Amino acid sequence: MDYYNILKVDRYATEDDLKKSYRKLAMKWHPDKNPTNKQEAEAKFKQISEAYEVLSDPQKRVIYDQYGEEGLKDRPPPGNEPSSSGFNPRNAEDIFAEFFGSSPFGFGSSGQGRSKMFHTDGAATFGGFSGSMPKKPPPVETKLPCSLEELYSGSTRKMKISRTVMDANGQAIPETEILTIDVKPGWKKGTKITFPDKGNQQPNQLPADLVFVIDEKPNDFYKRDSNDLIVSKRVSLAEAIGGTSINLTTLDGRSLTIPVNDIVSPGYELVVANEGMPITKEPGHRGDLRIKFDVKFPTRLTPEQRAGLKRALGS
Repeated sequence: MDYYNILKVDRYATEDDLKKSYRKLAMKWHPDKNPTNKQEAEAKFKQISEAYEVLSDPQKRVIYDQYGEEGLKDRPPPGNEPSSSGFNPRNAEDIFAEFFGSSPFGFGSSGQGRSKMFHTDGAATFGGFSGSMPKKPPPVETKLPCSLEELYSGSTRKMKISRTVMDANGQAIPETEILTIDVKPGWKKGTKITFPDKGNQQPNQLPADLVFVIDEKPNDFYKRDSNDLIVSKRVSLAEAIGGTSINLTTLDGRSLTIPVNDIVSPGYELVVANEGMPITKEPGHRGDLRIKFDVKFPTRLTPEQRAGLKRALGS
């Protein structure tokens, strides 16, 4: 038999792929769900269970991949127990019961005392028993602090994680892994990157998802306001009135010289278009750079300077 074809998966199927396919097919072909074609359903149900038993066992799967079904039958049994065959498929209902947490049907019991199946809100309930499926815990969130430079240009971060997983025998074992996170230019604080099933796993539960949440480190020079960047510059009163130029180094290391030709009055803000943060959803576009000014007034002036200013600025 082609176990992969029976379970409708390919040869690279993961454990999750096998579980999903078995769950769907076993529910579809269980004999109690097929009273009009019970003989065909029993045969298919048995094949599905046998395929899942082999492919979900790493050792059996390796032997099957190399030598096929015959290789499994020729395989010597573990220990010194005598056996005419190395592989004897288990009762299909036992496999079903292990998977769903109970044995509601009594498969192979000649129909005696077999529970009836009925549907409630789309969920299969067997004789009042609802098949318990492994639950998925809430995601585990971890902050990922990023500098403003990283969020401006983008970066690749390598994160080493340590987690607990359950092995085939239900034992908790530690596991480490390196995860790669591609921080995209323009990502904002609160952006979430999800790695499915990379969190800790508890007995009888699915692994949690691991979620990294972008956090923004403060910058000594620039502040971020959505897609805009804000910088404060101090100028003298003479520069505020007579004009000046501002020299800046951008977050990606470029040098900018920005002329200030307007009079810097209270509340004045100079806007430089397209020199803010990249806009993630609009590649090639950026927000604005907004320059705010702090005007330094002189603490003392000579009588001649005061008189000169009064003449120059008087109406």
